[in-house]
Amino acid sequence: MKKNLEKKLKIPEGTKVEIDGTKVKVKGKEGEIEKEFRIKNMKIEKKENEIIISGKNATKREKKMMNTIAAHIKNMIEGADKKFEYKLKICYSHFPMTIEMKGDEAMIKNFLGERIARKAKIMEGVNVNVNREIIEISSANKEAAGQTAANFEKATWIRLRDRRVFQDGIFITEKPGREK
Repeated sequence: MKKNLEKKLKIPEGTKVEIDGTKVKVKGKEGEIEKEFRIKNMKIEKKENEIIISGKNATKREKKMMNTIAAHIKNMIEGADKKFEYKLKICYSHFPMTIEMKGDEAMIKNFLGERIARKAKIMEGVNVNVNREIIEISSANKEAAGQTAANFEKATWIRLRDRRVFQDGIFITEKPGREK
C-alpha cells in the first residue's frame, strides 16, 4: 500500500544545516559533516528549524530508506554538536605491544611477537590518542570513528590459535550509546 509519508527532524540552536538536492551539510561547534544520499522518489528539505524528509506514494522500502536517512542526519547533527568517542583497550599476556602513529595509519608492533608490524587505517577527520593501554578515538563523524575503532580491532584478530590461551588484542570497551 502506498502512502504519502513525512519525517521531521528538529535542528538544535547553534547548528547550521544546508541542503543542496541530496547533499546535506551540517556545521556545529565540534566540526562540519557533509554527506550525499542516493534517494529516489524522496525529497529532503529545510523549513525554519526543521528538516523534512518526504515521499509521495512511498512503499515500505522507501519508508525504511526514509528512517535510515533520518538516523544518519540525526547522527550528523549530534556529532556536529558533540564528538563521538570510542575507547579501546590494549590487552596482552605474552608479548607487550606498542602502537606508533604514521600519517593515516597506526602501526601495531610486536603483536604476538611478530616481526612485521600490523597496520590499522585511520579514517579522515578522526583523532586518535594512545595513552599506554588505552586508545581514545574521537570524531564528529560517527561512521568514521566507528570504522577506525573496528580497524584497530580487526588488525589484531587472531586466526589458527586457541582464543582461550591467546587473548591478546585490541578490544572496544566503550562506544557512543553504550557507555557504562
